[in-house]
Order: sequence, then C-alpha cells, then structure tokens
Amino acid sequence: MKTRKGETGYQLFINTVMIIVVIIIVLPFLLLFMSSITEESVLLTNGYSFFPAKFSAASYAYIIRSSQKIFQAYGITIALTAIGTIANVLLAALMAYPLSIKRLPGRKIMAFFVFFTMLFNGGLVPSYLIWNGVFHVKDTFWGQLLPNILCSAWNVVMIRTYFTTSIPESLYEAAEIDGAGQFRIFSKIVLPLGKPILVTMGTFSGLAYWNDWTNGLYYIQQKKTLFNIQNLLNQMVSNLQYLSQQGTMTSEMAAALPRTGVQMAIAFVAILPIMLVFPFFYKYYAKGITVGAVKG
Repeated sequence: MKTRKGETGYQLFINTVMIIVVIIIVLPFLLLFMSSITEESVLLTNGYSFFPAKFSAASYAYIIRSSQKIFQAYGITIALTAIGTIANVLLAALMAYPLSIKRLPGRKIMAFFVFFTMLFNGGLVPSYLIWNGVFHVKDTFWGQLLPNILCSAWNVVMIRTYFTTSIPESLYEAAEIDGAGQFRIFSKIVLPLGKPILVTMGTFSGLAYWNDWTNGLYYIQQKKTLFNIQNLLNQMVSNLQYLSQQGTMTSEMAAALPRTGVQMAIAFVAILPIMLVFPFFYKYYAKGITVGAVKG
C-alpha cells in the first residue's frame, strides 16, 4: 500500500522528535557513568565531561572493597521492594474495589476519609512514636517496610477511579447473577481488567521502596547490617567526607580520595538495576491494556 508524502513527512518528523527525546534522556546517565570513571583531580579541575582527560577506576575499587556489604544491602532492598510493592498494590486494590461500587452504603464517607489522609497527616514525630513505641519496628526489617509507603491513599484513589471509569458495572451484575461472590469477582474480573493501573501503581510503589532511605535513617540505628542499598551508599559517602575533613590527613591524601567520583559511582550503582529491569515491564503495560479491553 502506497503512503502519501504528507504521511511520510509526518512520520519522519515524529521519529526525529522521538530520537531527540531519547538522546536527551540517555545523556545524563552517560555523563553520570563517565564522571564515575574520571580521575578525581580531573573532575575537580575540569568538571564533568563526556570525554574526560584521564580515566580512573578508583571509585569502583572503593565500592568493590565493600562488595559484601553492598550485596547484602542489595538483597535487603530487593526483598523490601518485592514484598512492599505486592503488599502496596494488593491493599490499595482491596480498598479501591469496594469504593468503586456505586451502590455501596457509606461509599462517599469512606472515600472522603481516604482523600483526607492525602491532605493531612499526623506528622513525623507522632508516626515515629507509634511505629517505634507501639509496633516496635526499630532495628528490624519491618522498620523499612511498614511505615509511610505500605498503603498509599494516592494509589487507592487512582485505582478506584480506574475501576469506576473502565470496568462496566454490568460485569459485576452478570457475575453476581451467575452466583459469584465478591472475592471471586475481585480475583477473576477486577484484577485482570485492572492490570494497566495495577502495573502502573506497582511501578511507582516499587520505585518508592527502591529509593527510600528515610525509613532506614529513622528506624535502623544499631543494626547497620539491615541497611538497604540507599542507606549503605549514603553511609559510604559520609565516611569519605569524614575522612577528608580529618586534620591528620595531608592535603595530598585528602585530594587523592575519590569523593566526587565515588558519589557518581554510587549513584550509578543505585540506579543500574532499575534501568536494567524496567524495560522488561513494558510488555505488561501493553498486555494489560489488551486484557482490559471490553468487547462491544
């Protein structure tokens, strides 16, 4: 089939724009990596560059010396992200489903209480006192899993809105006529048809758990072996800053410490797994949209 010149020109324009957008997205990550393998003195003298005058692996050598701690922190982070994401999406979906049923008694009142928590909360100090004093999560794995992001009101509102607007209520009625209970409707109809929004909210939740370091800062004080990757890398940066500020070190020794390079390497190490894993989730977006389609 022949294409018109206008369509060909438009497609060429769109492809060019997308290539430029991809380049803009990729360049910061490339600069981050190049900075991490640049010698410290060159970084301090010439700044960041895509083509450094002198390369150095000192930053990654410093990280490799702590490889055992890093692998342990990665394991904790992966466990936190996997368990937290599944729990977050499941709890949000379980709460969003009844709120999406228009005939549910008290639906608007419950929706208001969910929305209210998005605007107001008790604050950091009351939250810390409750989690530490009542639930005793200090220096435990649960201290990084439970507080703050286990169930998000924003996720509940977004999932409820999707259920309300994208899943016909007639499907619920047909399932009830066939004798299906609410949990069967939820598992066999709502979850498959709601896959696009569940995957999207799961992605946000997973990124939040992977990047979270505040819970480790607040609740992990003695057992440093429970640090996730963000807390461990932050501690490594702090240790380098402490060493460079010691009066016993000469100026040459302080300058030799790869402080800036290590920060770049640490940032790259922290985001590398997300960069490698995220493209594999794209197919679930497309599949979710296909499954969520309702035939006329």
